[in-house]
Amino acid sequence: MSLLEMKVPSPGESISEVEIAAWLVANGDYVEKDQAIAEVDSDKATLELPAEESGIITLKAAEGDVVKVGQVVCLIDTSAARPAGAPVVAVVPASEAKAVPAAAPAVAAPNPDPIKPASYAAGAASPAAAKIIKEQNINPAAIKATGKDGRITKQDVVAAMSAGFSTEAAQGWGGTREQSREKMSMLRRKIAERLVSVKNETAMLTTFNEVDMKPIMDVRAKYKDAFAKHHEVNLGFMSFFTKAVTEALKLFPAVNAQIDGTEMILHDYADIGIAVSSPKGLMVPVVRNAEQMSLAEIEREIKRLAIKARDGKITPEDMTGGTFTITNGGVFGSMLSTPIINPPQSAILGMHNIVERPVAINGKVEIRPIMYVALSYDHRIIDGKESVGFLVKVKEMLENPERMIFGSKDPLQILLGL
Repeated sequence: MSLLEMKVPSPGESISEVEIAAWLVANGDYVEKDQAIAEVDSDKATLELPAEESGIITLKAAEGDVVKVGQVVCLIDTSAARPAGAPVVAVVPASEAKAVPAAAPAVAAPNPDPIKPASYAAGAASPAAAKIIKEQNINPAAIKATGKDGRITKQDVVAAMSAGFSTEAAQGWGGTREQSREKMSMLRRKIAERLVSVKNETAMLTTFNEVDMKPIMDVRAKYKDAFAKHHEVNLGFMSFFTKAVTEALKLFPAVNAQIDGTEMILHDYADIGIAVSSPKGLMVPVVRNAEQMSLAEIEREIKRLAIKARDGKITPEDMTGGTFTITNGGVFGSMLSTPIINPPQSAILGMHNIVERPVAINGKVEIRPIMYVALSYDHRIIDGKESVGFLVKVKEMLENPERMIFGSKDPLQILLGL
């Protein structure tokens, strides 16, 4: 027998421990090299742990266990032959797989006894799938299972969520008066800690404005088909907002800055965090150097990051280093909110739903698609004049999309040399 000890790799700098969120295989299963065998939560992201070799796996840690980086979490018998009838698992080719950092020295395993193998009846869900089903309150009967013996896999749940559910798919009240307790994930605990620290350690204020979305909607209606055909990506609202934000940040650099002790760090670039929803909760991947991107490039990058977040492939590197954040509560129906700053940044822009409202246009009442926008900012380094000026500039460019081409100036000003 040849046993390979699999140790927890380092997910990134400053991370010394992770939590076993879910085992994607059962004790005694035959696993393929590079097959995802577990999901681990750090305080920054949820990552998949791939098998280092093919063989029979023996689990050495249970779901919910907090383990140190470098700790042995499973053994793989690499000398074992594939059992007769065992399914062949598709894995990411080595050329496409991301390199796994070298593991730290081994630490004694917390549980020397093998974990009892799990059995899956037809229609049952894998641990990772069951966790998402419970968190999202989904009726398992509404999910098409593709796993062995009718087993529901994580990919089945993600695919079903992407396709959308009917109202019957949501679980209803059980009618009992029972209570249950669930341990918060490491990621959720870190988010809670960061949110409380923001409220306690910043002088956060929020300013509001409204945007007439008709000009942007007219541009999309006219060019969306040609845009999608030419760039192979849809033209959404987020790219317009990102472009407007980068132009406004150029004029108000303090909004793009952050505090470090007694100093203010100014950035000559705009790394824009885009808040996206995932099965694990809200994630904020970063679009790097957004100030240099076209609308199509922004849309492609947002789509790439959103897919990674949805599929649980997001990494800490994808979510660090942002200088400003945009969050869109409008996709969930939010009319107005006060978004919380994403530290160590100093400001965040909140988008909301678009509602037809009566407004005064040239002295007449017209019905226009209006969106309320909110800018939360740290008043320690951003004054009211800068915050209001920034939000007004974003509004002006969204209501005059051609200004995104010529910067903050009106095209006629460029023509007249003003």
